[in-house]
Amino acid sequence: MLARVVEFEGVTKERLAQMEQDMQGTAPPEGLNAKEMVVLHDAGADRAIVLLFFDNEEDYRSGDELLNAMPADETPGTRASVTKYDVAFRESM
Repeated sequence: MLARVVEFEGVTKERLAQMEQDMQGTAPPEGLNAKEMVVLHDAGADRAIVLLFFDNEEDYRSGDELLNAMPADETPGTRASVTKYDVAFRESM
């Protein structure tokens, strides 16, 4: 499993609430085969981290290409970094 970890700056609580509302009940864009998304928000610093989990390299690659082409107004804020990680292990508690 692979994780695409994106850090955003300039992310307000209101912007995240609007994005969550806009995404409710809609399917992900074609080509985005992520298995899970987690959004972490530091409201005091207006920063967010978005983690997307993919089963394999092919799904990661196609998702990465799609997300890199996404217009800035469809993101939570200004993208500060994008990093690819191998998921060493996961556990739900």
